[in-house]
Amino acid sequence: MEINKRFFFSYTRSHLFSEGFTQTQVDGLNHLLAYWEANMIDCDDRWLAYALATVHHETDKKMQPIKEYGDADYFTEMYDIRGRRPDVAKQLGNLEPGNGAKFFGRGFVQLTGKNNYRDWSKRLGIDLLANPDDCLDIDVATKILFVGMKKGSFTGKGFAHYFQGAKEEWVKARYIINGQDKAHLIAGYAQQYYAAICYIDDVKAMEKQTATA
Repeated sequence: MEINKRFFFSYTRSHLFSEGFTQTQVDGLNHLLAYWEANMIDCDDRWLAYALATVHHETDKKMQPIKEYGDADYFTEMYDIRGRRPDVAKQLGNLEPGNGAKFFGRGFVQLTGKNNYRDWSKRLGIDLLANPDDCLDIDVATKILFVGMKKGSFTGKGFAHYFQGAKEEWVKARYIINGQDKAHLIAGYAQQYYAAICYIDDVKAMEKQTATA
């Protein structure tokens, strides 16, 4: 479905960006919408709504790819084999000292860990292991977001597990990215984005009812 951008930005400004838009937020949203319309226009619009909500949360409303908040000491503690969570480091593939501070979260979904950077290097045909900051390129970050959430690349769960036909599970959809962390908050964002996206459907429905009245 083609998105009514005028309504989309008016609605999201009122309901999700009440302090007003910055140009970088508008640019980020436009980029995400353009990718959807070019590559996933025939997919379920609830997928787009949930992807936008994920970006809204993971980027702290910046709507641009960002680096995870923290410094090298924090990332070492959280993700490095020498840190306080060596089991987590092993799961992430951070087996060498220094991996934690190198492969911390970046992008729209906060891609984390050497295993994930290796996986997406293969998927995208670019060397993210050597250049992890390439995840901050908006084209790269956008592909990781939509392809990963569609295919279930992050946790084994994808869009279709939660939004397909009559199935609609806004809260559980957080399992696509990260368990149930902030699941209800993100579900609320997603439903607001969905309302902004579905404007045309609502108008068409009203027109149909008027024509048959």
